[in-house]
This record gives sequence, C-alpha cells and structure tokens, in this order.
Amino acid sequence: MWYKINTRFVIYLLLCFLTLGAYADTHSDTPTESKDEREVAYLIDFVGSSGAIFVRNGSEHNAQEAADHLAMKYRRAGRYAKTAEDFIDNLASKSSITRKPYMIILSDGSEIPSRDWLYGALNDYREQQAMPTSPDSMGY
Repeated sequence: MWYKINTRFVIYLLLCFLTLGAYADTHSDTPTESKDEREVAYLIDFVGSSGAIFVRNGSEHNAQEAADHLAMKYRRAGRYAKTAEDFIDNLASKSSITRKPYMIILSDGSEIPSRDWLYGALNDYREQQAMPTSPDSMGY
C-alpha cells in the first residue's frame, strides 16, 4: 500500500538533501566570501577529490564521505573556524566528541594525521595562489 513507507528510503532521501545542502554551503562563489572561507572551501574540495581513506573514530570513510562530514562540521561549528588554520585544528583534525585524531590512509598505504596532511594542502594552495598569473609574468 502507498502509505507504508520504507524507513530506509526516507532516511536515504533525508541524507541526500542534507548532503546537497552541505555541498551548496561550501561551494558558493559569492563575492563576499573571505580569503579564509575560500581556503576552507578549497580544503573541503581537496578532501573530497583526494581519493584518500579517512579514519574517524576507528571507522574508515571514503574521501567524499569525509568531505561531506567536514562540510557539515564547518556549517554547524564555523564559529570555531575563523581561519583555515582554525578549521584544521578545531574541526578537521579530530573528533569533537571523542577527541581522537582523524587519520588519512594514502594510496601507498601510509597513514598520517589529517592535521599534517591538511596543513600541507593549505601550504600548497597558498603557494599556488601567490604565484603570478598575468601573461607578462609568464614570459609571453
């Protein structure tokens, strides 16, 4: 009968809507977006496209699940992440509940703390942003 709704299906739909909301929140290109907000958005995108495995409280998660989780944490607790460094230190490197550090398993099987990995990504991003991009500076 039509009124018997599958609970798993309803939960799946809710998660889809929540994920879309988190994606939209972290992917807006509004002109009022600050440098820090752009850096946090970059880090979340970096995580989502990394292909790395995230270990959070003993459970492994793929890169997109990790990015969705970090976007949700940033949306809910952004007051603790005024800068990209705050985001890494306060939201993206350890569990807010258990305080256990998040770990990253790279494609070669090595495991490193997410804090170290994300600081490396942030430094690379800043170096890339600092590079001149005008045709004159490229020797054209």
